[in-house]
Amino acid sequence: MIIDAHTHIFPPEVSAGKALFLQKDSWFAELYANPKARLASAEDLIASMDRNGIDISVICGFAWKDTGLIRLTNDYLADSIQKYPSRLTAFASVNPTAKGCAQEVERCAGMGFRGVGELMPAGQQYALSDSDLLRPLAEVARERKLIILTHTSEPVGHIYAGKEQVFPQELAAFLAAFPENMVIAAHWGGGLPFYHLMPEIQAIAQHCWYDCAASAYLYDSAIFSAALHCGVSPEHIVWGSDYAVISQKKMLAYLRSAALETAAQEAALGLNMQRLLTAMQS
Repeated sequence: MIIDAHTHIFPPEVSAGKALFLQKDSWFAELYANPKARLASAEDLIASMDRNGIDISVICGFAWKDTGLIRLTNDYLADSIQKYPSRLTAFASVNPTAKGCAQEVERCAGMGFRGVGELMPAGQQYALSDSDLLRPLAEVARERKLIILTHTSEPVGHIYAGKEQVFPQELAAFLAAFPENMVIAAHWGGGLPFYHLMPEIQAIAQHCWYDCAASAYLYDSAIFSAALHCGVSPEHIVWGSDYAVISQKKMLAYLRSAALETAAQEAALGLNMQRLLTAMQS
C-alpha cells in the first residue's frame, strides 16, 4: 500500500484561466506566477499514480482568500473523489479568517472529505498560533473526525516561493492549544522533529504526524533516520510528495534512498497514513 498524503490539484477553470487568477490572489501569484509552475488536474494525478504504483492520494486544493474560490475548489475536490472513490481522498480548502469557515468544513465533511488543509497562514494573513481564530475550525475538525494538514517551514536555509514564517514555535503553539486534534505537519514541521529530544515537545506532539512533502528540495534523505533518532515515532512519519510542485516519482526515489529499515519504510509509504485514516473513521 502506497499513499501520498500531500498532493494539490486545481479546477479546470483555474488551469485554463491562470492569468486571471494570478491577478485575483496575491499568494497564488507568489507560488504560481512562474510559467514552469504546473497546475494539475485529478486526471493528471491519477496518471502519475498509475505510472508510479501509488494506490491512494490525498488531494488538497489551494488556500484562496476569496470564499467563492474556496467553494469552487472544494466542489472540484468533491467531484474528484466521487469519480475516483478508491484512489483519492480529499482535504477541504479553508480560509479561517473568513466568515463561514466552520460551515464550509461541515459542508465538506458531509461530502466525504477526510481532512482540512493544507492551511497556509501567511497567504491568508493569520498566525498558526492564533488559537482564538482557529478554535472554531479545530472544534469542527475534532467533532467531525477530520485531520488537519498545515504548511510549516524551516526558520533557516534558502529562500523560495512560498516559504512562510510558519516556524516550529508556531506549530508547537497550535499543537499545545488543540491537543485532541489529529495534525499532519507538512515539510517535516519546519524542523520540529529535532525538538522531540525535549520531553515537553514529545508531550504536545502525540497527535502530530510529519510528512516529507517537497523534502527533496530541503533536506538530505538522512532526515528520515535523523527524525527517528530524535524521538519521532516511526508510526508518525507519512510520505507525501507535494505533487505537482515536485513529481511523485522523485519523491518515491527520495524516500527509498533513505537509510531506513524495510518496516519503517513501508510504514512511511502508506501503512501509517492508512492507520490514521482508519482511526479517524472509528
